[in-house]
Amino acid sequence: MINLEVTKKILAQNGHYKLPSKLEVFKPCLNKTQTFPLYSSKVSAGFPSPADDNLEKTLDLNSYLIKRPAATFFVRVNGDSMINAGINDNDILVVDRSIKPSHGKIIIAVLDGQMTVKRLYKSSGRIMLMPENDLYKPIEIQDHMNMEIWGVVTSSVHFL
Repeated sequence: MINLEVTKKILAQNGHYKLPSKLEVFKPCLNKTQTFPLYSSKVSAGFPSPADDNLEKTLDLNSYLIKRPAATFFVRVNGDSMINAGINDNDILVVDRSIKPSHGKIIIAVLDGQMTVKRLYKSSGRIMLMPENDLYKPIEIQDHMNMEIWGVVTSSVHFL
């Protein structure tokens, strides 16, 4: 069973915690800013266009991905239950605890001591955690289950 208060304290002290479910939780490191060039022209995903050297501005990935630093953490994905949502094994998810989890949002939840990422469905008083892979079954939350929603996924860092 994951003790959420202990996990939060460890995260506050170390910025990193490896959960028994093999998921790793990280806090953002915001004390260092590094910007990268951002060009004003968009890259073509269809027909190629001539190269453009117009530098629009710079981009700080922290400010781009993290809207509320105190409420944000990262988690690395283990598994393929969300591949149809574009979330793959080993991706890093940006999670915001300040966003209200609502129907249709992708959330991080702890269910009976195991952390999971699923799409939240609420209908007729029922709560379901829906995978985005047909090989997995939805999880209907029953009264005897212990579930806590940790936050809403806002972005996925995906490596090619």
